[in-house]
Amino acid sequence: MNKKLLGFECLGCGIQRSASLVLKGEFTEAFYMYPAIYTLILLFVIIAINHFNNFKYASKVITVLVILNVIIIVGNFAIKLTH
Repeated sequence: MNKKLLGFECLGCGIQRSASLVLKGEFTEAFYMYPAIYTLILLFVIIAINHFNNFKYASKVITVLVILNVIIIVGNFAIKLTH
């Protein structure tokens, strides 16, 4: 919808289709659809584990994963804008 209205994709465009591809076992296609899918999954798994069982370096790991995801998402968005 964002692409139709504004002429370019949003930062999250492709994440839902990518998650669907992961569930179908099409891992390479999922990565090409949305490169941050695996780091986002890892982030959510660590957050969930930490919610139930706190571990020592959780906040540092979560911070690093958030920063990594922002870099991947913004980088992917920038690449899509230039093509």
